Amino acid sequence: MESANTLTSTVKARIEAAGSDTELRAIEREYLEKGGVVAGLLAAVPSLPGPERPAAGRAANQLKLEIAAALGAARERLASADLDQERSSAGFDASLPAQHSPRGSLHPIVQLTRELSDLFHSMGFLVLDGPEVETDEHNFEALNIPRDHPARDMQDTFRCDPEGKLVLRTHTSAVQVRAMRQLKPPMRAIVPGKVFRQETTDASHEHTFHQMEGIVIDKDITVAHLISTMKVLLRGVFGREIEVRLRPGYFPFVEPGFELDARCPFCKSGCSVCKQSTWIELLPCGMIHPNVLRSSGIDPETWGGFAFGLGLSRLVMLRFQIDDVRHLLGGDLRFLEQFS
Repeated sequence: MESANTLTSTVKARIEAAGSDTELRAIEREYLEKGGVVAGLLAAVPSLPGPERPAAGRAANQLKLEIAAALGAARERLASADLDQERSSAGFDASLPAQHSPRGSLHPIVQLTRELSDLFHSMGFLVLDGPEVETDEHNFEALNIPRDHPARDMQDTFRCDPEGKLVLRTHTSAVQVRAMRQLKPPMRAIVPGKVFRQETTDASHEHTFHQMEGIVIDKDITVAHLISTMKVLLRGVFGREIEVRLRPGYFPFVEPGFELDARCPFCKSGCSVCKQSTWIELLPCGMIHPNVLRSSGIDPETWGGFAFGLGLSRLVMLRFQIDDVRHLLGGDLRFLEQFS
């Protein structure tokens, strides 16, 4: 206790005499940090006789608090002195605007992903996630994609091991399998995420891009439910009703399968976005194939559903009228600053 009382006055005097933050930092290290003087006093408390320990511990802690308070007051004093000196210097103009740190912003893909997640969440959908390095079984086998399917070609898929048992997922549909095996129907879920394919990069192709998988499983699900959901999706993205149409399309994990086109939201008679057709190819979709349901332990005689794969990168390009997909992952601040 005597040491604590003596140190209090000594340290306060040193703090008052300090003329820079460097000196204050040295005092802080010497007394307050690990291995410092106060830590030594606290370590010595257990060696004292029992009746003396509580008072000695309180004295050491009080010393710690007083030193910290004195250091804080000294730093405020030095900061105020620096400010007064700056104000009194020649050329100081109080009318000049303050300097502002530049604000960051969310990436356009993140913006749209959050908007769509909120939209689907309002319709009762779960928002799921899954690994980007997937097993061949989840990425292909369970989705009714046989070994001789072109999607398994080395030109399309990044393999992560010599045996080909691990791949960088080529679509977020792999999480659809995990969801069906872990969640019991009825269920509704979306899976936004990054996917990878071996592509020759150009203005419309990239080896890494973003998708959003959607899945609905329930009783008595029809194509009408699929079309209705897609219309709600497009209304949320573009802020108005968008006409849609279905064209036949082949995808191993749906039957029947469709290509969903949306009426171009940027023109009435044709433009560069829709390639003068007034229609934009938007997403593949369809009714979930019975084999996919069986592989996940779901009886296709009782349950049915639909799935869709939304290209988030493509949708971002449409919404913000971006003409090159490589801008999205290029990291160019000149591009990203436009979305603040």
